[in-house]
Amino acid sequence: MEEKEIHLRDYLKVIKKRRYTVYTFFTIVFVVVLIGTLSTTPVYKATAKVLIERVEPYNFSMMYPYYPPYDPEFYETQYQLIKSKSVALKVVNMLSLETTYENYFKDAKKVLADTKEKTKAEILADIITSGLVVTPVKNSKIVNVSFMSTNPDFAQVIANSVARAYVDELLEMRMSASRYSLEWMTKKAEEEKEKLEKAEKALQEYMRVNDIVTLQDKIAITPEKLSEFNAQLIKAETRRKELESLYGKVMAIGSNIKEAETIPAIASDPTVQSLRNQIIKAEQNIEELSKKYGKKHPAMIRAEEELRVLEQKKEQEIKRVIGTIKNEYELARSNEQNLRRMLASSKAEALSLNEKFIQYGVLTREVETNRQLYDALIKRIKEQSVTEEVQSVNVWIVEKAEKPKSPVKPRKALNLLLGIIVGLFGGIGMAFFFEYIDNTIKLPEDVEERLGISVLGVIPLLESKEESIIDLILKEPQSVYAESYKSIRTSILLSFADKPPKNVLITSMSQEEGKTVTSVNLAIAFARLGHSVLLVDADLRKPSVHTIFNLNNLSGLSTYLAGATTDLEVIFKEPLSNLTVIPSGPMPPNPSELLGSSRMHDLISNIKSRFDIIIWDSPPLMTVTDGLILSKLLDATIIVVKAGKTTYEIVSRGLKILKGRRETDVAARVIG
Repeated sequence: MEEKEIHLRDYLKVIKKRRYTVYTFFTIVFVVVLIGTLSTTPVYKATAKVLIERVEPYNFSMMYPYYPPYDPEFYETQYQLIKSKSVALKVVNMLSLETTYENYFKDAKKVLADTKEKTKAEILADIITSGLVVTPVKNSKIVNVSFMSTNPDFAQVIANSVARAYVDELLEMRMSASRYSLEWMTKKAEEEKEKLEKAEKALQEYMRVNDIVTLQDKIAITPEKLSEFNAQLIKAETRRKELESLYGKVMAIGSNIKEAETIPAIASDPTVQSLRNQIIKAEQNIEELSKKYGKKHPAMIRAEEELRVLEQKKEQEIKRVIGTIKNEYELARSNEQNLRRMLASSKAEALSLNEKFIQYGVLTREVETNRQLYDALIKRIKEQSVTEEVQSVNVWIVEKAEKPKSPVKPRKALNLLLGIIVGLFGGIGMAFFFEYIDNTIKLPEDVEERLGISVLGVIPLLESKEESIIDLILKEPQSVYAESYKSIRTSILLSFADKPPKNVLITSMSQEEGKTVTSVNLAIAFARLGHSVLLVDADLRKPSVHTIFNLNNLSGLSTYLAGATTDLEVIFKEPLSNLTVIPSGPMPPNPSELLGSSRMHDLISNIKSRFDIIIWDSPPLMTVTDGLILSKLLDATIIVVKAGKTTYEIVSRGLKILKGRRETDVAARVIG
């Protein structure tokens, strides 16, 4: 189904329809706002302007300029401090409000009467904090400190006093923090001083006991000594091994002098070589003399004696060299042992010196650490003393509060304007809300759109309660109401392509929706057209057609169906020209059974040929089954609904029931 476009006129129709809801809501809201505004006690607001600037203390130890970091919580902290109870208590003490508060307010005694849980000062502080409003001025460091009160003089005094009390509170906080910092650092400096003195004494005592004065010189010399001793030991060990090898060879030849001469160390001795040369010359001299003289010649004897002396000297010299080798070997071995002992002693001394120096370093570092801590604390104490008077927050009162001339609350014009706006739009909203939750049938177009069924006609609602619509139609056949029924009459005649239905059932979904009135007026409309019309009151449970036409109801449909009346002419009544009525007759105990009986079929067959159109008035569909039984027997069904009462859900359920009975039912609606 194509979605219907909502036009502005549709909204205006809803507003017009629910105009009394809009009027009522608007009146209530406006009256409440008006009464509230006029009855509200005027509240005055006094404002003092305060400049708050953050100052970062200068750090003397920094070489470069210091820029304070961004602190988004700084100003909010200051605002909370201004509204704090401590500042409010200062204001109370500053103004002596415990005694002067009564000068500003008549009900001061009543306000300060309950002092069981809180003191008067605390109650007054709570009053001050509740009336304080702190608002920053955009794009500036200025803050508006405002106080609202019903007394303009009191508002002015408190606003100015809060600004001064805030400055005093900052000074006290700064002094208290500085005092505490100095006390703590001074105490800590004394402790560090004692530690430093104790460490220095321990270092001096250690230096005295371990002779640390020349310790560094010894530590510098010891590696050189170790290196020199190590080199000498290597040389001595090499020399000892050489002499040991030579000494072994010498000891191996024993007393064989000739073999000893083969040893290079002996053979290379200068004295031995000189004696060997002399012996050679002596032997040559003897050989030359032997050519001249005999063995016993004095020259030969002398020469041989010289040779023998030389041989003895050589032997003595070789023995001396052997002794020298032995002595050198012993000396080399002794020298090696001495060097080993000296090297071991030097190593032990070096280890001892290292241990002493390590302990010396530990004590020295402890002294230096304590000295640095002590110096840093002393420096910080001096800096703190210098910067003690420097404020971390600078505050100036740039504009004092003045006595307010007019109240800030209530804002009468604004309140009334808001009352008008809220009342008007709220009323419109309520109208649309009621329209949204209202699920009753209202417009023919909505019926055709939501239920897909055409509307035969619309009957206007008769506003006068004293006049009957039937009398109006009989008396004024050209009235709007009569024309509405004529329109429905035409729609019924055109509802079928071949020929109009003969037996038409008029019913509704529930009681008091206008089905009987519709049945009577439709019958009158058809009769005036010249048709022969029969109106049957088939509502055997709550009949009313006979009352409308002032007819006798002793016999009628119920008596005929029950068999009490056999002649149809007896139950036919003719109140108007061309209009015949069959009243309901007495109320039977079993209406549904009578309507579904065989005599009902016979009745329909008998009257069908005698009248042009037969209109049946039946009970509501959703309360009893009478209407469903009749809809099965008759040619067409017309459902009457009442605008603003009948809901779409109940009509949908009724249509489903009718469609389940027979497809030839005329599922149409009369709205009025």
